[in-house]
Amino acid sequence: MTETTTVVKAAEETTTKLVDISRFKMPESYKRILFNEKIQENWKKQFKLPQGVRVIKTSTSVCPVCNRQLPMVVYEENNAIWLQKTCPEHGTFTDMYWGDAEMYYYFLQWDNPDYIGKGVANPNTTLDYYEEAGGCPFGCGLCPVHKTNTALAIIDVTNRCNMKCPVCFANAFAAGYVYEPSLEQIEYMMRTLRNEKPWAPNALQLSGGEPTIRNDLPEIVSMAKKLGFDHVEVNTNGIRVANEPDFYKKLLDAGISTLYLQFDTINPTNKGVWRHRLYDPKAYAALKNKVIENARKLNHHSIVLVVTMAKNYNEKDIGEILDFAIKNRDVVRWINVQPVSFSGRAKTDYSKEELRNFRITIPDVIIEVEKQTGGKISRWDWRPVNWPVALGKMMEALTGKPKPLFTNNPVCGASTFIYYDEDKDDIVPITKLVDVDAFEKDIWDIYNTAAKGGVWTQVGKVKTLKLLRHVKHKAVKDLLQDVLISKSYESLGKFMMNVVGLGIMHFMDTMNFDVQRIQRCDIHYAEPDGRIVPFCTLNNFHREKIEHSFKVDSKEWLKLHPGKFLSGFA
Repeated sequence: MTETTTVVKAAEETTTKLVDISRFKMPESYKRILFNEKIQENWKKQFKLPQGVRVIKTSTSVCPVCNRQLPMVVYEENNAIWLQKTCPEHGTFTDMYWGDAEMYYYFLQWDNPDYIGKGVANPNTTLDYYEEAGGCPFGCGLCPVHKTNTALAIIDVTNRCNMKCPVCFANAFAAGYVYEPSLEQIEYMMRTLRNEKPWAPNALQLSGGEPTIRNDLPEIVSMAKKLGFDHVEVNTNGIRVANEPDFYKKLLDAGISTLYLQFDTINPTNKGVWRHRLYDPKAYAALKNKVIENARKLNHHSIVLVVTMAKNYNEKDIGEILDFAIKNRDVVRWINVQPVSFSGRAKTDYSKEELRNFRITIPDVIIEVEKQTGGKISRWDWRPVNWPVALGKMMEALTGKPKPLFTNNPVCGASTFIYYDEDKDDIVPITKLVDVDAFEKDIWDIYNTAAKGGVWTQVGKVKTLKLLRHVKHKAVKDLLQDVLISKSYESLGKFMMNVVGLGIMHFMDTMNFDVQRIQRCDIHYAEPDGRIVPFCTLNNFHREKIEHSFKVDSKEWLKLHPGKFLSGFA
């Protein structure tokens, strides 16, 4: 074999490793890069990439050591998506961006201008502030550059905690100080959020630390309801609501909508559970079961199971967790998987080698779900978190009122719905019940019709009845028709009690940080200084500085609160 033949053969073998992207509806912005040989060669040379890869985009990231802003390249190699960046002081960093290239290109179909928002009409900070702070991700506010409204607002009501989890974003119970906003400060933050235009967020999560440590949490929930937050959820490890059902009832009486329950596993033999003070897996499982039991007794039907997931830890438990949710579907409404993000305490407690060992991405989780359900929920039954943009825009056009638009970057998250068919005693993904892609196409058609205004709005409303044609399951079709025509919501409620949502949200750390993603984030923290800060920028760059501005030394706090504890409920 000649040298030339060897080179050609090697090139052919390398080429076979790249995904065939011709079958995906790629946005024009990506086509210009993916099919342009000159751009491909220039970027490979600039970032010193091998010839066998495919460059997808460039963006801005940061050095995970010094936080310096760095140019970053995202590329395909060996059926995975990688990122690479080089700090002149600390060297080159490579990390997994998405674990499956084929699914990445599939999700990119939703990364086009129709799914990109216009930000807020009244930013909390100025462009001058943004530029003086060094741009993104350091000039947060929300700033005039941010592209997405607040869909879910978060307020940290304390950094005290009765656990010490090694993957805590907030480094709770270990910061050496107490950050616990007063009721007046919390009200100010809520009002700041509700002042956002054109859409005032109506979903609020009370987080921490462990929010239930605050005895006045029911008062905070009540305050949120009075200020117009329709959906108020409490992020909790479950200890207090399991052991004090009376406190749980106080939260419900105050108007809490959902418990956002830490739930890494239900497997009593998984001895790898990270959760400090509940390291015994039997105790961990017993506690979570107790929360479910209390919810059922108190007639509360809205718990989200929140799974911090990592490789070699609990990725093999997702099937069991789904079974648990289906079994308890009268109480559990959703499973939210959060692939571990190495920020906060996790960034300092683990070595680079350990971080690589634990890294798991959205498609990795999706593929585990496929395997552990025997293919009943396949990788193609998922859609990106910004899929509902069409629905939001349609509702705006039909009602003439602004609606929340989930204009995230599509690679930030994924979701699907699982229906439990009682007749067949089996689970069915939403895509088997509804042709969701044809459904979405018709929604865009209705939006484009109604957006013309005048008589076309009424034409759009009439067109909505045609959406039923995409429902493939006869019982579901009859149900929805009954709801639309007869307004029979009782049967719809029964149907929804057999539905469990399944979502994945991968928050970024300084290793995989991407400015293009963060500028479209719709999960935002309100802060006592009047700013609203995207989730991933707060936990990687801003939290410590903000908390230090409002902190109280631990010893001083104990003097001011005699009889209380940094980690207790007194």
